[in-house]
Amino acid sequence: SEESASSGVSEGDATSLTDKDWVKGEANAPVTLMEYTDFQCPACGAYYPMVKQALEEMPDKVKLVIRHYPLIQIHPNALPGARAAEAAGRQGKFWEMYDLLYINQAEWSKADNPMMSIFPSYAGRAGMDIERFRKDMEDTSLDDKINADRATGNELKINGTPSFFVNGEKLKN
Repeated sequence: SEESASSGVSEGDATSLTDKDWVKGEANAPVTLMEYTDFQCPACGAYYPMVKQALEEMPDKVKLVIRHYPLIQIHPNALPGARAAEAAGRQGKFWEMYDLLYINQAEWSKADNPMMSIFPSYAGRAGMDIERFRKDMEDTSLDDKINADRATGNELKINGTPSFFVNGEKLKN
């Protein structure tokens, strides 16, 4: 029946890749590392070098999938950080902004309004059209992707960041 078909989502469904996911690495890599992240989260920042190293050391074996899970109750700049990454993605520079946000986390995470000057300066460093980046960051439709990521995280009962899944299986941090 229609009712049973639309009930509960298994972890496999919630961790299935979509065309909206940010994926880095070989498409057919045998290992998919999915991270639910909050760019302002200190623990996510601490894991960043290890995640980057895994990709560099095993580029044909691991692909990374990043999904947003901004903990807005405790990190007031988490949503602006996610929006900056999404705005950068519109210019094909998601991964450049991903790197800049983590490398410079201490600089922007406590700022009053990083969307005004700090994030646009990162966009400039990454070779983006800064005016277009500013306009895109203000586009509330970016929140659709961020909220969709958060919804799959909620289905997976994520209670903090970072949360990692390897081939659909949740890792204990």
